[in-house]
Amino acid sequence: MPENLEPLLNRKEAARYINFSPGTLAVWDCTKRYELHPIKIGKSVRYRRSDLDRFLEQSLIRKPAK
Repeated sequence: MPENLEPLLNRKEAARYINFSPGTLAVWDCTKRYELHPIKIGKSVRYRRSDLDRFLEQSLIRKPAK
């Protein structure tokens, strides 16, 4: 789905989606610890599911093949 048509998740929904607390996402956004690319609309913060999926994929720990 093109990014501009993708539904946006609020911080609570995004946190639930990646299994972290909304407060953790707020800290990560403030410190820019991870590239979640939050979208700020006034005081509201929104996230694209594709950005969250990318974060999860990059965070996976893979075991080396034997």
